[in-house]
Amino acid sequence: MSSSPASSNRDHWLATAKQVSRKVNFAWWLETLSAPLLVVAVSGAVALLVVRRAFPHIEPWMLAASTSGVIAVLALGCRAWAARKFERPEQSLVRIEAAMRLRNSLSAASAGVAPWPTPVERIDAGLAWQWPRLLIPPLGALVMLAAGLLIPITARSLNPAGPPEQPQAWKQLSAELDQLTKEEVVDEKYLEETRKNLDELKSQEEEQWFSHSSLEATDSLKKSHRAEAERVERELGRADKALATLEKNAGASNQAERNRLMEEFDQALQGLQNGAMKPNPALLEQMKQLDLKDMAKLTPEQIEQLRENLKKHSEAMKNGKGEGEGEDWSDELLAGEGEGEGEGEEKGEGPGKGGVDRGPGHSPGVLGAEKDPLETGELTGLEAKDLSQATPGDLLELQDGEHEMDHSPSGISQGGNTEATGKGGDRVWRDALDPAEQRTLKRFFE
Repeated sequence: MSSSPASSNRDHWLATAKQVSRKVNFAWWLETLSAPLLVVAVSGAVALLVVRRAFPHIEPWMLAASTSGVIAVLALGCRAWAARKFERPEQSLVRIEAAMRLRNSLSAASAGVAPWPTPVERIDAGLAWQWPRLLIPPLGALVMLAAGLLIPITARSLNPAGPPEQPQAWKQLSAELDQLTKEEVVDEKYLEETRKNLDELKSQEEEQWFSHSSLEATDSLKKSHRAEAERVERELGRADKALATLEKNAGASNQAERNRLMEEFDQALQGLQNGAMKPNPALLEQMKQLDLKDMAKLTPEQIEQLRENLKKHSEAMKNGKGEGEGEDWSDELLAGEGEGEGEGEEKGEGPGKGGVDRGPGHSPGVLGAEKDPLETGELTGLEAKDLSQATPGDLLELQDGEHEMDHSPSGISQGGNTEATGKGGDRVWRDALDPAEQRTLKRFFE
């Protein structure tokens, strides 16, 4: 059954009114949403950056879904707020007839007092979209939210606050032990024991690493290790020197001198065996098997091999002490790094190396530029007329005088009350010390 022309006209105009109504209501919704959407977009972008930095394990799609949910809730809230201004289809009919100047024909037809007008090809409701005003806020919000999701950012958990830096002395001592292990010049038992003590210090709570007791224990362990290394190096040098002298003067030296050198070698061997740090067991065994009483039976190759081992171990001990690396600033100032004035060397710009008989070897003025000396003038005596008024400390008189010296030779009583004059240092200490003390002083001042 076909519809009548009047019913068809009514349906056309009512559908057109609903279309215009939807268009007007959509514009009201966008108008209401624009400002809140920009505010939420700015806050959301900041929130996304913070969340991505604090929780990097969250997947991007989860953040995008959460953002979309927030936007959806905001859009529904703005639609409910804008519904107060929405236009009904009956109002859109009035808008259409006013814009097209239909003289209330649509209102009259809707009221049933006049027929519906014939549809026209072009409907003009008097509306036009202001696209810049409507699209700029949503596009700006989309750009800001995308920036919050896509801008590269360093996650806080990727760079966590690591443990505090260990004391420098621990690193130095560990490096020295590694060097000695690599060179294989020290008994493993000593290295294991020292590493065990160092690990005990490292096993403390991080807050205790730089405590007074921890630093004191570290300094004690470091000094003890350095002292042992110096002792082994010194004893190796004594043994090498005694062996070299015996080899060089095998036929020329007298028996007393050979006995002294053999005793020197034996003392060095005992020193290497008695300390906490002992050299390589193979080297000790090689030194024990060496028969110095009959040097003629020893081949030059045997002596040369032993001397090479002694030099190798001594050099390794010197390198393993880590001298000049990480020392206190005061030690660096006193020891110096430049070439100074020393025995058999030319004068340089830096400080000397120092020594037992050459002074500390430090540069002059290491603590800053020296000030000009004060001119105090000459010491002048004041003539006191009345000595009863003199006070303690007053200078009464200056005189030039000389000490009276006894130039007669000193005598040393020997057997049968016979006196003999000592020579050089003998007059000071040789006959006043027992043989063991004399050997010690000889070895020290060689």
